[in-house]
Amino acid sequence: MPQPRLTRYSSIRNQVEDDLNAHRNELVSLFSRYLGRGKGILQPHNLIDELENIIKEHQASKELKDSRFCEILKSAKDAIVSPPFVAIAVRPRPGVWEYVRVNVFELSVEQLTVSEYLRFKEELVDETISNHFVLELDFEPFNETFPRPTRSSSIGNGVQLLNRHLSSIMFHNRDSMEPLLNFLRAYTYKGHALMLNDRVQSIAKLQSTLSKAEDYLSKFAPDTHYSEFEYVLQGMGFEKGWGDTAKRVSEMMRLLADILQAPDPCTLETFLGRVPMVFNVVILSPHGYFGQANVLGLPDTGGQVVYILDQVRALENEMLLRIKKQGLDITPRILIVTRLIPDAKGTTCNQRLERVCGTEHTHILRVPFRSENGILRKWISRFDVWPYLETFAQDVAGEIAAELHGRPDFIIGNYSDGNLVASLLADKMGVIQCTIAHALEKTKYPDSAIYWKKFEDKYHFSCQFTADLIAMNSADFIITSTYQEIAGTKNTVGQYESHIAFTLPGLYRVVHGIDVFDPKFNIVSPGADMTIYFPYSDKQNRLTALHGSIEKLLYDPENTNEWLGNLRDRTKPILFSMARLDRVKNMTGLVEAFGKNSKLRELVNLVVVAGFIDMTKSSDREEIAEIEKMHDLIKQYKLDGDFRWIGSQTNRARNGELYRYVADTRGAFVQPAFYEAFGLTVVESMTCGLPTFATCHGGPAEIIEHGISGFHIDPYRPNQASELLVDFFKRCKDDPSHWNRISDCGLERIYARYTWKIYSERLMTLAGVYSFWKYVSKLDRLQTRRYLEMFYILKFRDLASSVPMAKDDAN
Repeated sequence: MPQPRLTRYSSIRNQVEDDLNAHRNELVSLFSRYLGRGKGILQPHNLIDELENIIKEHQASKELKDSRFCEILKSAKDAIVSPPFVAIAVRPRPGVWEYVRVNVFELSVEQLTVSEYLRFKEELVDETISNHFVLELDFEPFNETFPRPTRSSSIGNGVQLLNRHLSSIMFHNRDSMEPLLNFLRAYTYKGHALMLNDRVQSIAKLQSTLSKAEDYLSKFAPDTHYSEFEYVLQGMGFEKGWGDTAKRVSEMMRLLADILQAPDPCTLETFLGRVPMVFNVVILSPHGYFGQANVLGLPDTGGQVVYILDQVRALENEMLLRIKKQGLDITPRILIVTRLIPDAKGTTCNQRLERVCGTEHTHILRVPFRSENGILRKWISRFDVWPYLETFAQDVAGEIAAELHGRPDFIIGNYSDGNLVASLLADKMGVIQCTIAHALEKTKYPDSAIYWKKFEDKYHFSCQFTADLIAMNSADFIITSTYQEIAGTKNTVGQYESHIAFTLPGLYRVVHGIDVFDPKFNIVSPGADMTIYFPYSDKQNRLTALHGSIEKLLYDPENTNEWLGNLRDRTKPILFSMARLDRVKNMTGLVEAFGKNSKLRELVNLVVVAGFIDMTKSSDREEIAEIEKMHDLIKQYKLDGDFRWIGSQTNRARNGELYRYVADTRGAFVQPAFYEAFGLTVVESMTCGLPTFATCHGGPAEIIEHGISGFHIDPYRPNQASELLVDFFKRCKDDPSHWNRISDCGLERIYARYTWKIYSERLMTLAGVYSFWKYVSKLDRLQTRRYLEMFYILKFRDLASSVPMAKDDAN
């Protein structure tokens, strides 16, 4: 078995040994405390808490506190206790990992390979694992020849690196221009050539013809329509696609001429972004109730539906604009492909085709889940969809071909199930594929990999993690909303980064699952629909007609199945939160923290919008448990009087005005999730001008600049979070301008970075650049595809078939 590669970090073993000798007594005490916790896994906060206790107790704490060992321990993200050893996964910077093991009794240190560390971890579950042959997955060899950055700060800027790489090759090797020529000659639409025809056979011919065409076009007024000179250009070798006016065509030809003469990254990106390549887009999002009304808050149905609907509206507008500027008469199509649910529960999820409101050429295409027992009629959890997806992908391929009268130009997957289906379709159709994770379950559930068997009956993580590995390695490029989604921060591990190395004991071991330095990663942040979410201060557009129904939601004294709890003092600001009612969103954690803090309860009312009030209305296992917990907390802390629990709200227009209504009370929004990939509600609240507190674990920590445009809170330290809220509201009471400053800075942050216009422009440009990259590097990716096909057939299929099929007559 080949040894996996190990990233070295400045002889970390020697540094640890030096400090162990210098601070022997203190570190013996520290590691003894780790051992005292018993065999198992320690999280970073466990490591740091014990370290801080030791520093406080020992007189020599200053030297220990400033030691290299403390710095290393603070960068540890995982530790395994198995007496007499403590093994530590050290992360000196995002994307870079090192593994060491300390013998506590001897205070000796050894450096471990990835395989050795994972095997040590597996022994927590099965002490005999070292005697077994284990399947090891290593995707690194397939990507060794690909360009990649070395600095962590460059992670997520993959397209910039590719542009530099490609332009550099073109600059130093003129023969490398040939793929660009062939690429431009290869593009057709329904059998009609675009860009170049057969009259241009060589780079030299292209350069000379470009020069002649530019001279010819200079005789026309800039706004002269393409039809006035179409036939002359066609005779030279130029087909439609260069532009709609003389000015636009000239700009495109000048860009290409500059690339041929002296290529540079910016020019290459601009040119490729303008080449007409994308007319038909398919977006996959199979699970949940995907609809435009009455679906938000239903199980597995939340932010991703809003994200995709807003995405396609912006994307259609951008496609129409680009097609017009390209001088083409082509009608684009966007299909959101999801699951058809015959028992649709008052939604439109039983309709095969539904046009998306606010668009002309975008539809929701629904295809049922099918098995040998027929069509599945009812909703099923996203954790249970795996045995249906291969057949679903086959059915979807036929439906897409019929609807588009051909194949799409671009496929986008969403979530683990959608990304897997997108991978199957892209491979089958030879189409460029984009992956958008939104949330990777492995990060949301700590230790879910090592203890996967405990979770298997409920969550089927073996299928989930396997599907994620397949999708992220098969994708041509990956979009994330924030840097943190890829590589976290100095103190937190990114979603994708958590897939670098992990193990599912007894199943397989991943020594190199994904490389966060891979140029396929790109940060493209979404926004909020600014027709719905706009500042509270925009009085002219405020939906005041909804204030009556909002006040009823908040203050009606009679408890119903739609709300529970009363707010006695209507003069207090409202602390507001809205999310699905599941464990990761941590709404019950917020309620408990509020119930425990008497100062916070004196200052504000708490209002949460989440899930069902009546647990009998839910069919989601996790939500039912959270509903029970919420009812218990209301009784335990006697919350009636300053707490209101409102069931899920599906009216987006009213939700937007609800944010603004809370802002009118000089309140704040809080998002307390244990982990949040992006944080759409964070963007929505900030867009409405509402000061926002959000989890430091995940995307919100990047959206918000702490203390400037909002505040970070740690859901694992609820007491600190509630004290931060107390300090904020006290300060606002003494100085009302403080509330205004946070509100205004939040809006500035949104306008600079989080709009759908910026998003759609970037997405279309990425599709162009990666289409060219795929064209010139197709032989390298073929090896990856073969490896993934084998992994899918030999491993994923068996895992998926082990998931029980749902029955329509089950409760």
